[in-house]
Amino acid sequence: MAVATALGTAAHAADLPSRFAPPPVAAAVPVFTWTGFYVGVNAGYGWNTNDDDVVINGTAFEVDDEGGFVGGAQIGYNYQIGSFVVGLETDIQYADIGGDTTLPGLDSHDDDDNWFGTVRGRAGYAFDRALIYATGGLAYGKISNGFSNSDDTNVGWTLGAGVEYAFTNNLTAKVEGLYVNLEQDDDDVPNISGKDETEFGVIRAGLNYKFTTY
Repeated sequence: MAVATALGTAAHAADLPSRFAPPPVAAAVPVFTWTGFYVGVNAGYGWNTNDDDVVINGTAFEVDDEGGFVGGAQIGYNYQIGSFVVGLETDIQYADIGGDTTLPGLDSHDDDDNWFGTVRGRAGYAFDRALIYATGGLAYGKISNGFSNSDDTNVGWTLGAGVEYAFTNNLTAKVEGLYVNLEQDDDDVPNISGKDETEFGVIRAGLNYKFTTY
């Protein structure tokens, strides 16, 4: 009788819910990826590299370059394949740079209306949240080269490189250097000879917001 009672009690206990909590389920942490659209702003320093002599009516005049603030906004898209990242970025920039236009026979040019933009491809290698990249493509804009007063938008090319770091899944910061070469049309300025292009460098820091991609 005692054995039967013990067996019955054990069987009843086996039917009761377990007092032990189920093992915790670990939630998968999303892996960071550079893939996705982003928008941002940037600011830095630019300098005109057109130090040369301009000849007007047979007289040579020295043209000094000028440097100043450069700032604007960018938008782009990245796609990550393994550790490699490729993308496309376009930006528009205000540029307080240009050449000294205090030359006889030419109106003084106000650098406040200087600007440029780029449409560039980007290719780089990602070390998790750090990205090292090269960039290059189309450049356009209106930057005074010291002796051209044309209001036309000039077209050229740009090359550069940079490093970018993702502080969060959505916020990244970058430091970037660009060399820009714009062709100039000086046919509207008679009796003058000099460079037919504007060359300048840019060093800038940028902040981007990357839209979440999983």
